[in-house]
Amino acid sequence: MKQPLGFTLALLCATAVAPVWAQGERCDAKRVSLEKEIAYAKAHGNAQRVAGLETALANVKANCTDASLDARQQKRIRAAQDKVEERQRDLDKAKADGKSQSKIDQRQRKLDDAHQELERAQIGAATANQGKP
Repeated sequence: MKQPLGFTLALLCATAVAPVWAQGERCDAKRVSLEKEIAYAKAHGNAQRVAGLETALANVKANCTDASLDARQQKRIRAAQDKVEERQRDLDKAKADGKSQSKIDQRQRKLDDAHQELERAQIGAATANQGKP
């Protein structure tokens, strides 16, 4: 039976962005999402995708806890904070050593990038904790 093109495109778009959504989901939501993707892959005869998704589902069932998700997110935040501190030290040292303006600008850009990375990690943690009781 043929499915309408719009429905198929909607499902393809949903599965393409699923990994982005998964960053903010809790373990139960991850399981549900993977189960839906498995059903879709089975319906379309994609055996390799089914095998990969079933492996991912087994890993989520065996290893995923909300506490582990929280710990991973906190680890990302700490790493991003460390990077910001390192980049700030590099910038301060470049200024103190009288480096050229281009070198100072380069270090400032790296610091700005580190700040953005930290912000993304913090937003990810906040998003992940929205559905948390």
